[in-house]
Amino acid sequence: MKSISSLNDRFRKSILSPGRNKLVLTPGVSALAFLDQMTLLHRIMNFSDFNENNDPHGEHDFGDVKQKGVKYFFKIDYFDKSMKHASKNPHDPDITVRIMTVMRADEY
Repeated sequence: MKSISSLNDRFRKSILSPGRNKLVLTPGVSALAFLDQMTLLHRIMNFSDFNENNDPHGEHDFGDVKQKGVKYFFKIDYFDKSMKHASKNPHDPDITVRIMTVMRADEY
């Protein structure tokens, strides 16, 4: 069984082709020019600064990046296949849909 952090890393590194998992952009991110969106997503894909402050449970499910002086957050949540309830077992990719939300910090 894979660890939650390795499953989250795999998803984060492939967010431009998420498969069953989903990527959600808030209005502040959606309003960015296409190239700025792509640059932001690449920063998130390459993010590796997980530490006690942003990753206390070791799941690699949250982080922040800066772009053009603006701070952005990304957060991964775990849902069942219906996407109506939390996943009973986020370790199991066969029953879990990961949803990453990307937002401006001021949208939080």
